[in-house]
Amino acid sequence: MHIEVTGLNKHFGQFHAVKDVSFTIEKGHLIGLLGPSGGGKTSILRMLAGLESPDAGDILFHGRRVNDLPPQERGIGFVFQNYALFKHMTVYDNIAFGLKIKKQSKEQIRNRVMELVELTGLKGFEQRYPHQLSGGQRQRVAFARALAPEPQLLLLDEPFAAIDAKIRQELRSWLRDLIERVGITSIFVTHDQDEAIEVADEIMIISQGRVEQKGTPWDIYKQPQTPFVASFIGESSIVENIHELRGFENASDWLNTKALIRPEYIEIGQLYEFPIASATEKGRIKHIHFRGSEWMVEVEVRGNTLITYRSLEKEVLHPGDDIVVLVHRAYLFNDHDSWIMENRMKEDPMPIHI
Repeated sequence: MHIEVTGLNKHFGQFHAVKDVSFTIEKGHLIGLLGPSGGGKTSILRMLAGLESPDAGDILFHGRRVNDLPPQERGIGFVFQNYALFKHMTVYDNIAFGLKIKKQSKEQIRNRVMELVELTGLKGFEQRYPHQLSGGQRQRVAFARALAPEPQLLLLDEPFAAIDAKIRQELRSWLRDLIERVGITSIFVTHDQDEAIEVADEIMIISQGRVEQKGTPWDIYKQPQTPFVASFIGESSIVENIHELRGFENASDWLNTKALIRPEYIEIGQLYEFPIASATEKGRIKHIHFRGSEWMVEVEVRGNTLITYRSLEKEVLHPGDDIVVLVHRAYLFNDHDSWIMENRMKEDPMPIHI
């Protein structure tokens, strides 16, 4: 299903929850709506589903305006955060529920249910009740029930929020594989960055009722279009005196400029580890945290605390150590613009004593 949304608005009393939201989604794509709580993600999802009515704007499915269509006529499947399974029904009957509403024959229902049982890895659990299943199994039942009537659009509202971390990781890969096999256009709401990056073809960053940016996970991480997106995605440090760092003196040409520096933009170590000494800064280790495969290091540079990572294969550093720091690049922004600035000293080194 191809989806087009234009000028979507929604108020709840005096609260403007969704503000002039417009976007398109190509058929067969899996889209993640990502953003902080209260940003408008679920409101957008519920308007697509027909569970809420927009105050203004249009929702088009394959070019057809569906604003006034009830949910059952929109060709959608909806997976809720809390599964919403019927406790008194078996797995088989939960999956068959929508098919019975459509008054399909018993043979059609059985064939479709068994197809989905196989597809979702629930074979052998058909006669169990929800309370006899694990959280991951209950969520699979919810997916199967939503897919049973063969919807053209699948909507998921934080589908893994109620599941423990280990099972959630497994279900992410499973969902991605399932959507690819079924080939259905899908939209899921999440506030988990890792989840969105791992699962989605594209991500829409939603904040304060607006779409901040839409793009592939790679594009959004590497080329953020707004300061909010840059600060929301991934770990970062905000620096207000970026023009004081070597190689970034030109940042002073723009008024009220701040910088966001990601961990991978930074290298730390002893002076002998850096071929271009002129591009480095003095720094001091504040804290160091073991992260299993690497060290996470907090280092103080010119009054700023920067966060970076260091390989376990390199010399071990300790809190209080004086080191050197190389900032390769920074994401700069002010009230009017944003851009990436490279450390110019790497290209134009000068002799300097540290």
